[in-house]
Amino acid sequence: MRPRPTEAGVTVSRWLRSRLGLAAVLALSWAATAAAQSLETLTIHTASGAHSFAVEVARTPEERATGLMHRRFLPADRGMLFDFGETAPVAMWMKNTYISLDMLFIRADGTIARIAQRTEPLSTRIVPSGEPVLSVLELNAGTAARIGAKPGDKVEHPLFSGR
Repeated sequence: MRPRPTEAGVTVSRWLRSRLGLAAVLALSWAATAAAQSLETLTIHTASGAHSFAVEVARTPEERATGLMHRRFLPADRGMLFDFGETAPVAMWMKNTYISLDMLFIRADGTIARIAQRTEPLSTRIVPSGEPVLSVLELNAGTAARIGAKPGDKVEHPLFSGR
C-alpha cells in the first residue's frame, strides 16, 4: 500500500530534520573543538585569590567585531579577551550578543581600569572604557562580583607581560 501524500511528506520532513539536526550537531562540535584549541589561560588576582579562566583572544579586526555575538551560552570558566594592539579609549556594545556579560577594561600593565557589570543583552548602548586601555575581558554576568574583582586588580596573561 502506498502512503498518502501527507504521510510521505511527513516522512520526508522527519528524515530531512534528522539529517539537518545531525549536520548542526557536527558543525557545533567542530566549532567547539576549534575554539577549544585556541583557548589561552588568563588569571585575575583579587583580594579573594587567583581566579583562572580559559579565554579566546580576539586579535584581528574581524574577531573583535564578532566577539561573542550570536552565542547563547558561555561556560562559567570561559571568556573572551579583546586585544586592541595599542592603548586607546575603547567602546563596546552588546549588539547581537544574547548573553549578559561583565566587561573588564584592562590597562597595558594588566591592571583593571573599569568594570561594566551585567551588560544588557542585544543593546546598542555604548559601554565606554573611561580611559585608554589595551584590552577588554568579557566574562559571564556576575563573575566580577563573584570573584570580588575591582579596579586596580591585576590580570595575568601573556598580552600584559613585558609592559
